[in-house]
Amino acid sequence: MTMFLGLSVQIWLVIIMTIGVFYLLVRTRVPAEVTFLSAVTFLLATGVITEQNVLESFGSEAVIVTSAFYVVLAGMMTTGLFYWLSKHLLGDPSSYKRAIIKLMGPAATLSAMLGCTEVTHLFIDLVKIWSRKLSIAPSKLLVPLSYAATLGGMCTLLGHTSNLVIAGLYIEQTGESLNLFTPLVPGLVCTVVGITLMTFLRNRIPPRESPDVSFEETSDYTVELLVPTDNEAVMKTIDEAGLRNVRGGSLIEIVRFDKEVISPVPPDEFIFGGDRLIYSGQINELLELKLSHGLVAADHHIYNINEIDSNRKLRTAYVNFGSDLIGTRMSKSSFEKRSDMVLVAVARQGRRVDEQPREVVLQAGDTLLLECPSKKDIDLENTYKRTLTFFDSQFVPQLGLRTVVSACILIIMFMLSSFQLVPLITSTMMAAGAMLFMGCCRMDSVTKYIDLNYLLTMGSMMAFSTAISNTGMVSIISNPIINLCGQNPYIVMVVMCLLASLMSEAFSNVSAAAVFFPIIYHQAISMGCSPLPFAIALMTSVTISYATPVGSLTHMQIFGPGGFKFTDFARLGTLMHLVLFTVNMITVILVFPL
Repeated sequence: MTMFLGLSVQIWLVIIMTIGVFYLLVRTRVPAEVTFLSAVTFLLATGVITEQNVLESFGSEAVIVTSAFYVVLAGMMTTGLFYWLSKHLLGDPSSYKRAIIKLMGPAATLSAMLGCTEVTHLFIDLVKIWSRKLSIAPSKLLVPLSYAATLGGMCTLLGHTSNLVIAGLYIEQTGESLNLFTPLVPGLVCTVVGITLMTFLRNRIPPRESPDVSFEETSDYTVELLVPTDNEAVMKTIDEAGLRNVRGGSLIEIVRFDKEVISPVPPDEFIFGGDRLIYSGQINELLELKLSHGLVAADHHIYNINEIDSNRKLRTAYVNFGSDLIGTRMSKSSFEKRSDMVLVAVARQGRRVDEQPREVVLQAGDTLLLECPSKKDIDLENTYKRTLTFFDSQFVPQLGLRTVVSACILIIMFMLSSFQLVPLITSTMMAAGAMLFMGCCRMDSVTKYIDLNYLLTMGSMMAFSTAISNTGMVSIISNPIINLCGQNPYIVMVVMCLLASLMSEAFSNVSAAAVFFPIIYHQAISMGCSPLPFAIALMTSVTISYATPVGSLTHMQIFGPGGFKFTDFARLGTLMHLVLFTVNMITVILVFPL
């Protein structure tokens, strides 16, 4: 085999791909699934991994279990089970301290059963309601929600995708399946400690103003102007009359005299006498159009969508991390035309951006007020879920017999897995099939809940992990660390888990799990230790990511709704990270003998 500087060409290819992947994830907006899939394709084309490796990765237990669980979640959402559980577990708090306890306990419990990201998404609107009742900033409850979901997800394999990734890689190496509740003890201890810490350290959470406050009164950022019948713009197009993109704002809607609504407004739309032109932007500058273009003020403010067209509504959405809108201006993007949505206003870190909305360079976490089309809320949310996250859904499920059926299916799935009557992959597939067979969900609705991009990312990372193992790269990384730690397995475990935990803060827990598992597994075998404690330690360590918003999917979910700054998470998160990492390692060492 050709060698260069003591390393084989295949190892150098893996190193180059690893650096390239991390660079693209950090410095570009290339989606994670495209980044990892491209890296795997390159490694396959150069012979670093084989077709069989790729097929095994995309057909691994982690990918199949996640796919099946999407169907289970679809059944729970469609039948209203998810909403019923959240409603009856929470209650109504009387103080901020009680709110934290009432929120974190149920959120952690549901996250262990249903996944941390799903629970966080469901509870965000509830947290907003509680914050208004208690007269506190939503950020004071959103941080506890995110922590609780992350901690609860540590308790089972279904709580975090990274748990499933490590469980799948463990099966590939050992041929042994992990129990659904294998990480329960360290996860439960960390959850109790985390909730207790949060209760005492709650005053360290920054009180950020919610972006929703900026959008409470539509009259604050929209203005209507009427076109007189003798105006020279009549029978000209919007562009010809110079009335589309004007100083201080942009035209978002035309309301005809017969209440016909034209939105978005195409540049070749003709103007008629009596048209109401509705602009968003800087009100003072927009009112100058009365002088410059001969327009007059409307006799009353009618920008209430229900007053005009009940099929169009104002909705709030947050720009996701990794969204293709980041770094773009809506005026230069085709998003409005593709989605039939119109940008009305932008808020950032709790304050409305005082610029023309369509000229604002968008950032991750920005809050957008959008006038949305007549699609169903759930359709809109799923169509654009990679770009935006909507948190004002009007979807209310109908509870009934199927709600009870879906609950029974979920309970049976957990019992089969926890008592090891069948493997986890079998129980989740049986539950998915039962959901479809019993009519809890239909296949056309299931596809709305399946995150295909995330499945591609997961399969690609599994294949990437295989490349690290196959090339012998693990030995090159592992041996110096083992020699440095003096063959002490406890020190090796702590050092590797700490490195993985720090990596998860910068990238994601799934990436850290896929990269570090083959390394830590090799270290355990080379020292003659059981690989199970090392796998569990890694599984729980990579989810302890609290110092940055990008380290946890739940942090990214609350970033926009809470109006946070990037550095806010370090104030409390650094301390939480250190304490929970220490507690986790001590618990794993005591519970799982080496």
